[in-house]
Amino acid sequence: MSDMLSRPGARDGGPHQTPGPAPSDVVAPTKPVVLSAALSAGACLLTGLLTCAAVAVIGWLAATFGGASGALRAGASAWLVAHKAGVTLGGGSVTIAPLGLTLFFAWCLYRGGKSAARNSAADRTGDLILLSGVFAVVYGLGGLIVALLTADGSLKVHPLAAFLGAGTIAFIAGTLGILVESGAAADIADATPIGLRDTVPAAAAAVLTVIAIASVLYGVLLAIHFSRITGMLELLDAGVIGSVVLFAICLMLVPNMILYVVSFLAGPGFQLGVGTTIAPTGVDVGNLPALPLLAAVPEDGATPTYLLALTAVVPLIAGVVAGLVVVRRGLVDEEAEALGWDAFALRGGIAALIAGVMLYLLMALSGGSAGPGRMSAVGIPAALPAAGVLAAGMAIGASITAAVIASRRPADVEVDAAG
Repeated sequence: MSDMLSRPGARDGGPHQTPGPAPSDVVAPTKPVVLSAALSAGACLLTGLLTCAAVAVIGWLAATFGGASGALRAGASAWLVAHKAGVTLGGGSVTIAPLGLTLFFAWCLYRGGKSAARNSAADRTGDLILLSGVFAVVYGLGGLIVALLTADGSLKVHPLAAFLGAGTIAFIAGTLGILVESGAAADIADATPIGLRDTVPAAAAAVLTVIAIASVLYGVLLAIHFSRITGMLELLDAGVIGSVVLFAICLMLVPNMILYVVSFLAGPGFQLGVGTTIAPTGVDVGNLPALPLLAAVPEDGATPTYLLALTAVVPLIAGVVAGLVVVRRGLVDEEAEALGWDAFALRGGIAALIAGVMLYLLMALSGGSAGPGRMSAVGIPAALPAAGVLAAGMAIGASITAAVIASRRPADVEVDAAG
């Protein structure tokens, strides 16, 4: 493995390489592995904290109460919650991560991992492991310090939860960036069996298809209920600056709502409070907070028929997309002629299973507590059954699509030869 990951330079010829020929005795300046990881993790930490602090300060400027220190503490709390580190305030807790903000931090950490790998020029297995570990630990320690500094009076944050939440996200996103920049990701892909390697992009395509359909449906429902949005904005009367802050909050929560729509399309649905249900079988939600993001939620009662039809169609469509990707990638393989339709069908089924696991993880991360009382339970309580239903539907669509296309290959070849 050490030999496989060793290389004189990055595979992609990134910006760390000097363009044009260079004398053999000239070595590009690099930083020690530990220093590169610590600096990159610190930069990511500051970027995230400053972003949250900026939004919080803008909200404080629009408010008529509170102080600047409270606004900064609110921004730090948002940063912690985005890393799944719960914040307890008074009698309630906030553990639901705004996934839009979480994805932004993950992107920053991915770029930070790439920067650390580029600056250190790490290429051996041991160096890459050290780089990834230091990157995650430093970022996690930053989260622990933020938790200790944020806690004050009724505002409580568990430092260990902050360390684990921040460190886990940094380890996943940062390691991915490190592997890509160093070229180790390409080596791992080359060492992976072709059949399994083709199922991963097929699974990703299926997940993106489900999310895309859910996004379109959510957008259509918001457009249909646009009058609700205007009514909520008039009721809130937040002003210009307040509206900007409200828009930022809604933007951070959009991925959560899209995943709730995904669960709705799967059948089990989701909840927006204790004792509420939003599912194809019916809606029982009562009064909701005046948040424009929730204007798309159907009214209490039976759901429209077209929504029931989508619950059966969407997984099949995603499965068809996965099957097409499996066949397209499999047919360019040198051993494709020796594979029968059953092998492609199996790959389609495996891709659907992987897609189901991906969707389960996303849906499980999308929920939590949004405050005291009724809002202490928000999200997808049946995330595992929802992912199972989606995986089963995608497996049917992917297996049948891949098998049918693969079984027609000999006829297609003969037609092409005759032409």
